Amino acid sequence: MKKILVANRGEIALRVMRTARKMGIATVAVYSEADQYMPFVKFADESECIGPAPSSQSYLQMDRIIEVAKRLGADAIHPGYGFLSENAKFSEACEQQGITFIGPSPYSIETMGSKIGAKQSAKKFNVPMVPGTDTPIEDLAEAQRIAKETGYPLLIKASAGGGGKGMRIVNNDDELESQLLMAKSEALNSFNDDSVFIEKYVASPKHIEIQVLGDKHGNCVYLFERECSIQRRHQKLIEEAPSSCLTPEVRKAMGECAVNAARSCNYHGAGTVEFLVDDNLNFYFLEMNTRLQVEHCVTEEITGLDLVEQQIRVARGETLSFTQDDLSIKGHAIELRICTEDPMNNFMPDTGRLTVYQRPKGEGIRVDDGYEEGMDIPIYYDPMIAKLVAHGANRSEAIEKLSQAIEAFRINGLETTLGFGAWAIRQPAFVEGKFDTHFIQKYYKPEYLQAFSDQEKTTAALMATLIAKKRNNPVKPLVQDVSAWKLKR
Repeated sequence: MKKILVANRGEIALRVMRTARKMGIATVAVYSEADQYMPFVKFADESECIGPAPSSQSYLQMDRIIEVAKRLGADAIHPGYGFLSENAKFSEACEQQGITFIGPSPYSIETMGSKIGAKQSAKKFNVPMVPGTDTPIEDLAEAQRIAKETGYPLLIKASAGGGGKGMRIVNNDDELESQLLMAKSEALNSFNDDSVFIEKYVASPKHIEIQVLGDKHGNCVYLFERECSIQRRHQKLIEEAPSSCLTPEVRKAMGECAVNAARSCNYHGAGTVEFLVDDNLNFYFLEMNTRLQVEHCVTEEITGLDLVEQQIRVARGETLSFTQDDLSIKGHAIELRICTEDPMNNFMPDTGRLTVYQRPKGEGIRVDDGYEEGMDIPIYYDPMIAKLVAHGANRSEAIEKLSQAIEAFRINGLETTLGFGAWAIRQPAFVEGKFDTHFIQKYYKPEYLQAFSDQEKTTAALMATLIAKKRNNPVKPLVQDVSAWKLKR
């Protein structure tokens, strides 16, 4: 494998290209007209525009991307995450054109791409399931029968869904018909598939996922878990590894179930098996993501592995160079997704120019990003612009490092989730590890963030004044630079 085309943009495109360069592999960037001056385009060895700004006219154009790969002599395509990363037709098209798809087989993607199909596949290997159905609900009468068996509250979910779309909580019989119709309608509009199924609603669950890695020779391991319970609109904001609540016994059991889920669809490459975990640490299979996850960074920090490198090695047909017994957890890592959203206004996306963009640096601090100061944030793509990761010897140290890094991160020109992150990781529920997927609903109100911000500003001003008086020197601003992760890559 001498040349890889990265079929993505922003921070993940840059992330993949850095590892490829480290491995001596050339890279090709494909970009939309809106991304012409992005850092990932400049970093690549070759680049080509593939269409207008909307992703439907650029990053989702399978034929156009494959045509560029063939013409420029790329041996392989890495899809990153999002866009075409979980598209079985794209994986199959690459295979048919003699291009290596750096990801799982079309069969694995198709099997796990349907939540119903994933449940049916994993169930064969005795992976624990939330009580409910593993076939599509055909009509109201069937839904009423299942509801009587599982009891309320229950959850209606789109089979092809993601990001909370096509998902409805039903509390009683009176709501069932209307919520079923709305879930099917939203699923059809969002995914062109109105198949839905029913599960028992697990109250106050934790969202914990297991990273798995398999090769093409039947070897598969789990790289421990990530805690992903702090979410808004069913999308994650803060992730950490390992979870603060799992016992070694539960971790091992979840890991082995995740490996079994992967084996159920002959999986190779990096993938993630997601679980719901209740107060008693009972866990239930949720779904499998057949790609690299946004939050893969925290797993890398606690294992010392480069997951992109492992993806490439597996795609080249190499055998995993380690076994489960070789793996261990080293310290603790926490990640904050920095999104251009306004936490004071229901996390509504914001657009504008990065008039100031200065990264923190320091031991154990990593910044994965794809923008530079002075750049505009377009409206066409996901609002996440960076990921800030802190790694420490233990969870307390990781929290403290992340808090300091957030304070040192300078972003002006538009609203971001930095302030929310600073507030969230200082809340007693987070510090004590006693939180679930309802963290924001239970603990967060915009006025709390404003009060926290005012308090922080006052404290910082007082400390700066005291330091200045003690040193008898003007207060100097914090020195900003690229992260240590960027430097070593």
